[in-house]
Amino acid sequence: MYDVIIVGARVAGSATAMLLARRGLRVLVVDRATFPSDTLSTHQVQVPGVARLARWGVLGQVLAAGTPLTRSARFDQGEAAFTGRYQAYGTGAMCSPRRTVLDQVLVDAARAAGAEVRENFTVGGLLGDGPVTGIRGQEKGGPAVTEQAPLVIGADGKHSVVATAVQARSYRARPPQSIAFYTYWADVPGHPDLPAGDGPAGEIYGRPGCAVGAWPTSDGLLMTYLAWPIARFGEFRRDVEGNFLRTLDAVGMGKRIRAGRRAERFRGTPDLPSYFRQPHGPGWALVGDAGLLLDPITGQGIGYAFRDAELLADAVADGLGGIRPLDEALRRYHRARDRAARPMYDFTARLAAITPPRPAEMALFRAIARRQEDADQFLGALTGSVPLRQFMSPRTIVRLVGIRGFAALMARR
Repeated sequence: MYDVIIVGARVAGSATAMLLARRGLRVLVVDRATFPSDTLSTHQVQVPGVARLARWGVLGQVLAAGTPLTRSARFDQGEAAFTGRYQAYGTGAMCSPRRTVLDQVLVDAARAAGAEVRENFTVGGLLGDGPVTGIRGQEKGGPAVTEQAPLVIGADGKHSVVATAVQARSYRARPPQSIAFYTYWADVPGHPDLPAGDGPAGEIYGRPGCAVGAWPTSDGLLMTYLAWPIARFGEFRRDVEGNFLRTLDAVGMGKRIRAGRRAERFRGTPDLPSYFRQPHGPGWALVGDAGLLLDPITGQGIGYAFRDAELLADAVADGLGGIRPLDEALRRYHRARDRAARPMYDFTARLAAITPPRPAEMALFRAIARRQEDADQFLGALTGSVPLRQFMSPRTIVRLVGIRGFAALMARR
């Protein structure tokens, strides 16, 4: 008998397991994968997420595995371009580790905290006719087993077995608007306009019909990500490499990319819905992509999984520790998660449409480019170290583009 069973051992599941085990709870976490193993990912751990890794005492392991910190990024929309430095929130940096690195570090941390981790374990269903009381499943090649706990947490992604079994309600849901593809490159020269003293930097590009990101990742590689509108998926997949390179050419990266070499195959998907799901019910809860999913264009998924792991761990510890009823604690988790996620969720949905910026938006970008402090604040808003509502407040926007510019920007919403 466990206090908590967690289905899914990647970033949301292992982080939640680690935090609960550190509080003395008996935790079982299962996953059908074995670690280290890869998975589709934005890679990005935004600044608040890096601060959490540091606070949890595991950032050193991520960096020791060859993942660089990124302290600045170039934002380029064609007519307007500028470089911002990440705000001094915790480490004042973000990073983009390979999932073979990050997931293994967190699985090891969960085990070190006292959680039991079973890899290669397939969950066949949940126990309980009313409240969920456990799981049934089996390790590969092993006998079928049942395990019981007063709470089962689904941390098993957008196709969550737990969310499906309990029929978790979705709301504010949006169908896929974009496709995402990425790959890795070795020996790519840095951008000539990026500061030399900050170490490896990120790059963010927008052009009509596409968005591109380039981020230094583990083992000295550069990960390049691109998004196209979902309506063009058929066109893209007919020539993945050619379309990928032509997109890099369109944003001005092609020459530098061709100076290096592609290190791995292309990965990608059109399966990019967005939703909130009801994250708790009798005997169950959801965390990470199982409960909240954004389009990857803003790279928030891993950082949000970390944030919600902390929120959920606090709620579960309160509920099982008798500080307040578990259902009340989980309702507080639900409200806190939605309140924290809503501004970036809506902002991400607008970007995921990949529509060309309007004149008022280009005027805003040009205004941001005129002052370093504004460039830094804007980059902070993208990564979550500066509240998005703070940067997009009427006072800030009017200062940057005037009252008419503010009115034109608000008309887009």
